[in-house]
Amino acid sequence: MLLRLPILAARFLHNGRLRLLFGILILVLVGSIAYTYTWQNDNYLCFMEGQGMATQAPVADADATPLEDVLLAEPKPTPGRSIFFHETSCHQTENKQFEKLKLTARQACAIESAALHNPNFKVFVLFAGPTYRISTVGRNNSHPQPLVDAILSYSNVHLRRLNLWSYAAGTPIEEWLKDGRLFRSSYLFSHISDFLRYLTLYRYGGLYLDMDVVVLRNMEEVPPNYTGAESNTHLAAGVISLAATGFGHEIAESCLRDFQYNFNGRDWGNNGPGVITRVAQKICGTKDIAVMQEDPKRCLGFKVFGRGAFYAVPWKKWRDFFEPEKLEETLARCKDSYVVHVWNKHSSSLLIKQGSKSAYAKYAEQNCPRAYKAAGEYF
Repeated sequence: MLLRLPILAARFLHNGRLRLLFGILILVLVGSIAYTYTWQNDNYLCFMEGQGMATQAPVADADATPLEDVLLAEPKPTPGRSIFFHETSCHQTENKQFEKLKLTARQACAIESAALHNPNFKVFVLFAGPTYRISTVGRNNSHPQPLVDAILSYSNVHLRRLNLWSYAAGTPIEEWLKDGRLFRSSYLFSHISDFLRYLTLYRYGGLYLDMDVVVLRNMEEVPPNYTGAESNTHLAAGVISLAATGFGHEIAESCLRDFQYNFNGRDWGNNGPGVITRVAQKICGTKDIAVMQEDPKRCLGFKVFGRGAFYAVPWKKWRDFFEPEKLEETLARCKDSYVVHVWNKHSSSLLIKQGSKSAYAKYAEQNCPRAYKAAGEYF
């Protein structure tokens, strides 16, 4: 067979169609590699700019002011008494001088609902990048931001940026971040969000919430150290509360160590829900989610809420939030929920017209009225 290889190669090279096909395949492969490299490099640079590169560049708009760093600005998060949201997408201008502060109506709703129902908690929205707020006070008011104005009308809401490297400094995951594996992830923005939720809870404790929720009730007096079940086999990472000290801090440290030890950039859920699920399994000494819920002592004070608390409507039924004929059924299903999760990964492209009779519209109207109004015709 080896002796025949030169003959086969010669025949291949003399076959015009095969040569053309081979050339096309090579071009596609090279193009794919180049695109992947450019995408990863651009997004890596977006977060690298958070280390100071962007602040050295001229600001393209005289009315643009940078958000302050969460580690430096006042007021700082109150350990164990703050709520955190993270925005990890990168919205750079074309000249890449700075990143525009950008929130969707539904993100603003999540933030407002948390601030409205928890007036004694500080609510921090942390942007992972060189983010600027475009002021509406400028002479020509050329950059109105009604959604940003809506959430900042609450005195307990604070917008901050963070620098990934300085934010991780002095924590168990500092050295791992320098390795660069995080930035080679196939789900970069999602996995940076996963990374940050556990890092934030390690730094401050408190309550982490996903940006696609609506908070329905006050959560200030719910004892810390809890999460919620999403299914019979997995906990979810969209609502996590940990105390800033003691057992809660130990759980946060375990989550950071699990994140780096088991990190898989090709698996979307492994580094978010997978982390809190594995850590809870070790704490509770069981993989049975039902047992975790039925026997609180088994989990040493870490509470696993049933699906009704935060995920009463499972992701496969996400459309129930948007279909008017499902209104009463959905409201009844979520009547005891603290939070509803509307599964943005699946639902983001389905808009709601103002005045809709859907459950999501009703929740927004009641729990984030200012953001709902500021959204305009469609929410």
